[in-house]
Amino acid sequence: MALLTERDRTYKTPEDIVAHVGDEYEKYEGAIVPPLFQNSLFVHPTEANGMTSSEFDYSRMSNPTLDIAERKIAALEGGDGALCFSTGMAAIGAAIIHFVKSDSHIVMVNTVYGGATGVANYVKRKFGVETTFVDGRDLDEIRNATRPNTTLIYVESPSSLVFRMQDIAEIAKMAKERGITTMMDNTYSTPILQQPLKHGIDVVVHSVTKYMGGHSDLMGGAIVSNSNIITAIRNEERAILCGTMDPHQAWLLTRGLRTLPTRLKQHAANAAKVVEFLENHPKVEKVYYPGSKTYEQPELFEKYMTGTNGLMSLVPKGSAEEAKKFVGRLHFFQNGCSWGGFESLALYLGGPVDKLVRIHIGLENPDTLIADLDQALNQIEE
Repeated sequence: MALLTERDRTYKTPEDIVAHVGDEYEKYEGAIVPPLFQNSLFVHPTEANGMTSSEFDYSRMSNPTLDIAERKIAALEGGDGALCFSTGMAAIGAAIIHFVKSDSHIVMVNTVYGGATGVANYVKRKFGVETTFVDGRDLDEIRNATRPNTTLIYVESPSSLVFRMQDIAEIAKMAKERGITTMMDNTYSTPILQQPLKHGIDVVVHSVTKYMGGHSDLMGGAIVSNSNIITAIRNEERAILCGTMDPHQAWLLTRGLRTLPTRLKQHAANAAKVVEFLENHPKVEKVYYPGSKTYEQPELFEKYMTGTNGLMSLVPKGSAEEAKKFVGRLHFFQNGCSWGGFESLALYLGGPVDKLVRIHIGLENPDTLIADLDQALNQIEE
């Protein structure tokens, strides 16, 4: 069961947590990298086999390799425990389904990751669960959107694509007064840059495919919360609907977590140079990046986040067709839909803001990336 132990709780800083939580060297012959338990079944002690204990049963429920990754994530996020899933969507789906029932109601920020809105539409079709979508920047709007049958408020701060933030502490306070569960997608920030549970949010979800994995070679999701919620989802949605992360993906995830604080610092350092360049470029209309000079919610950034990463969006000048051509002219930015790995990416989105282009600043030399952006921007015809 992926709940934190007393020993796990002795590690306080992110760097110490990723290096040591869950790594019980005495269990694995002193191996500094725990072994991969690539198996489905764990047998139990009998008089004949001489075993003295067995805390695992079946890898659909839990696995030693999975347990290590989950404990690291829980410790980073400040929760009692965590559950890892095969994808971020599996985690989001399981978490939302756990907190709704027939004819209940959800309040959801309208700029969340599209997969979350897909789950909201699914539970409406299947179970009659309605969702009210809100801008998220006005607490009164969220408060007024709640109903007597509201069971869940779902936020994402900063939100996808335009990185809009919500005042999560005030939302959590209001929700608790009304007996409503709050859930937040914290994929963008990771626990290194923001810890929603410490501000009153009940449940945090992640796509660990992104920065937690960090190498563009795994897919996965995670849920972090208190022990009661984690135990319930483990025994219900994850056990019944499945979607449990497999041991090999968990082993890769633990490898990625070990360097997460260090990698984020480099992504942020590279991005800082790129953002400054973009904000001063004559062919750029607007940049969306938390913490930048032109960011529209500096007070919330200062209140909740401790730093930045490599993901941002921009609106080039010219037509939508020119924005598409801009992406196609980039040489060091590959055209891809994900982010959070070592590589730089660019993707034309079009919306929710006209001509929106999302870019991820990877671990290449930032001067190389700036030169690439400059040559592509300079070819835009206004």
